[in-house]
Amino acid sequence: MDKIYIGYNLKKGHKANGWLKDYDKKNIIETPVAENLMTGLAIGMAMEGFKPVLYFERHDFMLNALDQLVNHLDKDFNYPVIVRAVIGSDKPLNPGKQHTQNYTEAFKTMFKNIKIFCPKDRKGIEKLLDKVWHEPIIIIESRGMYNDKK
Repeated sequence: MDKIYIGYNLKKGHKANGWLKDYDKKNIIETPVAENLMTGLAIGMAMEGFKPVLYFERHDFMLNALDQLVNHLDKDFNYPVIVRAVIGSDKPLNPGKQHTQNYTEAFKTMFKNIKIFCPKDRKGIEKLLDKVWHEPIIIIESRGMYNDKK
């Protein structure tokens, strides 16, 4: 079964920083900006055997999903949900503090059963996405890696 991407601005807009530009649209679920709902949807889909990849275009907006992440995915339903969250960059334009905060260290102390990875480049992300997961993981990405044209 293919991975199902869940999030906002995935079919239009930035398409997960270009990751989904050629991805089959039938495997993308566009949601409203409702992080707790998106996370509950991903957990429910994993419970039914799907392979959800939950995409937060702003790492700091994960705070809106902490109920589902901490109380359900981490504690009750240890299902293989891949969460991707992007820490905003202040270049080329600074979007402000609410889009560039980094809660990685706080999340590492908060989650007991969810593994957190911070790859340095796209190849590191690809390796994590290609692996078969049997538990939830969080991939924290830097928006800065997408600003670099190299």
